[in-house]
Amino acid sequence: MFTGLIDLPWWGYIVVLLAMTHVTIAAVTIFLHRCQAHRALELGAVPSHFFRFWLWLTTGMVTRQWAAIHRKHHAKCETAEDPHSPRTRGLRKVLWEGAELYRAEAANQETLDRYGSGTPDDWLERNVYARSVLGVSLMLIIDVLLFGAIGLSLWAVQMIWIPFWAAGVINGLGHFWGYRNFACADASTNLVPWGILIGGEELHNNHHAYGSSAKLSNKWYEFDIGWFYIRILEILGMARVKKVAPRLVLGTARQTMDMDNLQAVITHRYDVLSRYLKSLSQTASEEFEHLKLDARQGRRVQRLLKRDAGSLEQGQEEKLRAVLDRSERLAKVYAMRADLEAVWARSSATREQLLAQLQAWVHKAEESGIRPLQEFSMRLRQYAV
Repeated sequence: MFTGLIDLPWWGYIVVLLAMTHVTIAAVTIFLHRCQAHRALELGAVPSHFFRFWLWLTTGMVTRQWAAIHRKHHAKCETAEDPHSPRTRGLRKVLWEGAELYRAEAANQETLDRYGSGTPDDWLERNVYARSVLGVSLMLIIDVLLFGAIGLSLWAVQMIWIPFWAAGVINGLGHFWGYRNFACADASTNLVPWGILIGGEELHNNHHAYGSSAKLSNKWYEFDIGWFYIRILEILGMARVKKVAPRLVLGTARQTMDMDNLQAVITHRYDVLSRYLKSLSQTASEEFEHLKLDARQGRRVQRLLKRDAGSLEQGQEEKLRAVLDRSERLAKVYAMRADLEAVWARSSATREQLLAQLQAWVHKAEESGIRPLQEFSMRLRQYAV
């Protein structure tokens, strides 16, 4: 068997492989995703050029293409125009053929023209990094020279690492399975609270709630290793964070909702809606015994209650309506969700009018006699900027 310049024990090759693929993951999340696609931070010349060079070797991805496709994903999320939504294309398709979906969208010049502005356009990008085959071929030569025949296997894993974990797992499972901190309009989920293996991208629901944030962790128990690396770069003077997600502040409950409350509710609308859905679920659970629904039926109704009304199919809407018609309390809490969302929906209303809407909503909730709704309205009084 051909041996390379470096001879390692079997576990040494595993360590080398994990180290190299982790650098690739870091390059994707820090450079391509947070810096280029969302402009959440600025990177100095040294890390920027290193990440560009490393991505050219290990993925062959072109910065403009990646940024454009990802921006379109956010703009058209969960619609037929979304380049890789499992809701429209199927989970299996996105999970196992995510790279093919990426390549198909990268060939769409309209996507690149509309969403690809502001990415690097220097001599290196046009004459070197745009040549994807050259980069990954050079990586193959380097792996074989360094590690011999086993370098072929190392290279093969490097080539499938991003297509599987980023294009497949994050774009697929990250819109299908997991937990949600924020009730944003799409189906994004957090896969696990600790973002290490995929550089913090596991916290996908947090990212969709605050897309321009350089930090993807939000709760005290969540960890984003990509943010850890960004902070190191910032301390070394090689990065500048431009924006992070606003921090939720709960103050003393106000007797009367004011402009500060209104601004806080609008700023943290995804958190507000997420907590309201929990109140809705509590009310539903209290009503299920009265409605004589078994556990299986109850779970189905809970899922329908949490969906946007506009996303329900005709059969689902009829099933939900049949339950709501039998419970005045549940129907009231469900209807008040739309009234609450109207506070932050785009409209021509003035801030004074929106404040009046919020005050009326809180008063109605506290007069409802529905315990979960009353407890939620008291929490709204605590939101502060």
